[in-house]
Amino acid sequence: MQFKTLAFLSILSILFFAGCDSKDKNEDTNETKIEKIERKTDFQLKTTNNTIVDLKLEDEKIVLKDYPNKIVLLNFFATWCPPCRAEIPSLIKLQDDYKNDFVVISVLLEEMKSNEEILDFIKNFEINYTVTTSSENFDLAKSLGGIKSIPTMFLIDKDGNIFQKYVGLVPAEMMEIDIKKVLEK
Repeated sequence: MQFKTLAFLSILSILFFAGCDSKDKNEDTNETKIEKIERKTDFQLKTTNNTIVDLKLEDEKIVLKDYPNKIVLLNFFATWCPPCRAEIPSLIKLQDDYKNDFVVISVLLEEMKSNEEILDFIKNFEINYTVTTSSENFDLAKSLGGIKSIPTMFLIDKDGNIFQKYVGLVPAEMMEIDIKKVLEK
């Protein structure tokens, strides 16, 4: 009985501390160099409620002109990913707790999902933040250097600077500490 408990806890901790693989293993270094030269910088990400999130990459900044004076958590995820699902309650709470200064924008890295399926997912998990379902989501992921595993999140300060990059499941307390640091700047 103890072996089963130990095995279960081991598997659970591996899932907790690891992210899901984004399945993009066959990258060629020469191809990556070409992509960096021809990197796309302007994105219009369509949301589940048919609005557009305008995003621009400028040097080392991620500029979201629709969210001036807001801290943005750009969250790359998939609906099938267990760590992505596990972090949703934390993101909901952060969105509620810091709604005047902070916004979560989730970028879905999943094809072949209808808008209705995504809306059902949002309803089932009671998601209170923006979810983008645009085909440009994949272009954005590539332009940010490629998202190797999900969830991957970027905490962006009010000036568009990347304050922190998180890979895998991150405790809400850690993100909250970083949000408070950005607010103090």
